[in-house]
Amino acid sequence: MPLVAANWKMNPSNLDDALDLVRGVMSVARGQAQNVEVAIFPPFPWLLSVSDLIIESGVKLGAQNVFWEMKGAYTGEVSPPMLKAICQWVIVGHSERRLYLAETDEMIAKKTAAALSAELGVIMCVGELADHYDAGMSEQIVSGQVRAGLASVAADDSARLVIAYEPVWAIGSGRNADPEFAYKTMRLIRRIVGEMIGAGAARKVRILYGGSVKASNVQQYVELPLCDGVLVGGASLDAEEFVKIVKTTSEVYGHR
Repeated sequence: MPLVAANWKMNPSNLDDALDLVRGVMSVARGQAQNVEVAIFPPFPWLLSVSDLIIESGVKLGAQNVFWEMKGAYTGEVSPPMLKAICQWVIVGHSERRLYLAETDEMIAKKTAAALSAELGVIMCVGELADHYDAGMSEQIVSGQVRAGLASVAADDSARLVIAYEPVWAIGSGRNADPEFAYKTMRLIRRIVGEMIGAGAARKVRILYGGSVKASNVQQYVELPLCDGVLVGGASLDAEEFVKIVKTTSEVYGHR
């Protein structure tokens, strides 16, 4: 089943707006549940309230980050068991954390392994910078990130693992990856996953596209043979826009 994930990032700034946004999505998500899985990733302070609101709605809940230790003296961090109580998903390795918080491939691999060990679903983000893309280094960069991130992942983890290809030059820029280029990159990711955890397990790993996804362009990505959904940023903050993305994805997969 395809996954449409809403990464709210550091938005909205108050709880009432967050809950209004969820209400705008819930009924549609419930109606499309046969064809598409919808997951929302609010900021940490809103997780518990959103969790209470979406009970029995079919909408899944995720956190935008997680730490790699289960407990300890790690001020400001949140462990996998803490999230497991209310969340089904976590995002690791988003380009903004790589860029602004200097997260390394090694850190992302540790977070991925820790979250999977706690039986959380993981969306591991990979993607190249504009300089890498312009220099023709996309394959090299993405390959390295995937290999590093899967260093401690086993075949048994495959059903709970999602890899989101987000070309960094497309995130929030309005500049989208050409669908053919996105397809080739997702095919590369699938091949590497197969090499690392086995071809059978690799078929269970879902691969998403992310990067300025909106209602007007989502169809060209979810129609790609190897695309299992989308990771949506800015467009997920507009309930009407996000609902259109969910509906389009559901329609495409409903006809496969």
